[in-house]
Amino acid sequence: MMHPCHWAECTSSDGYREPREPTDLTIETLTNMATYIVGGVWVTIGVTLIALPMGFALGLLLALTRVYGGKLSARLAAIYGAAMRGVPPIVLLFVLFFVIAGAIDLSPFLAGSFSLGIISSAYQAEIFRGAITSVDRGQMMAARSVGMNQKRAIRFIVLPQALRLAIPPWSNEAATVVKDSSLVYALGVAEVLRRAQFQAARTYEPLIAFSIAAVIYFMLTFITNRVLDYVERRTAIPVY
Repeated sequence: MMHPCHWAECTSSDGYREPREPTDLTIETLTNMATYIVGGVWVTIGVTLIALPMGFALGLLLALTRVYGGKLSARLAAIYGAAMRGVPPIVLLFVLFFVIAGAIDLSPFLAGSFSLGIISSAYQAEIFRGAITSVDRGQMMAARSVGMNQKRAIRFIVLPQALRLAIPPWSNEAATVVKDSSLVYALGVAEVLRRAQFQAARTYEPLIAFSIAAVIYFMLTFITNRVLDYVERRTAIPVY
């Protein structure tokens, strides 16, 4: 016989609340749970596809400023990067979210994506700065000796080599952004983690719900890394 308080908490006369029992697990229940959580994959991918390119553009600009900018601009870029990397991403996400949402009327999805892009730019800036400085200075000198100005030399000589060198560490940052996209659940965005949290509360099976989310994030990061490994092999400079 099913307990009369199976679907709701029971409150006795003395105020004691008897906890509800977990939902009976069936194949149908598991399938519905997995289907609902997987539905958040497109939101997770959307957040990543906004945050990662935004971080790329800002990070590359910051790296160029650090290497080729004036003393003041290079110093400001260094301070920006240090500040962004020194604060937990979830704290920055809330700060940037309320700054962006206060200035522009954006949905939590877009505001959260832009915030993650700004956070990622600090890490990507260090990746690109290291790659740029690893290009031999003689390359720039050779370009200037044949009549190129600094901007053209950076664009056609330094950056093509630096971006190739940056692929391995950048792939790690790409995987990090995929995983950090889960932070937007705190803003109410219904991505994978948010949906898993809802299913855990609904079914009282947090282990299963969050295990499904973990598998999804693993697959997304695995695919991202394999794609970038392929890009690295295709763009590698041949060594004879």
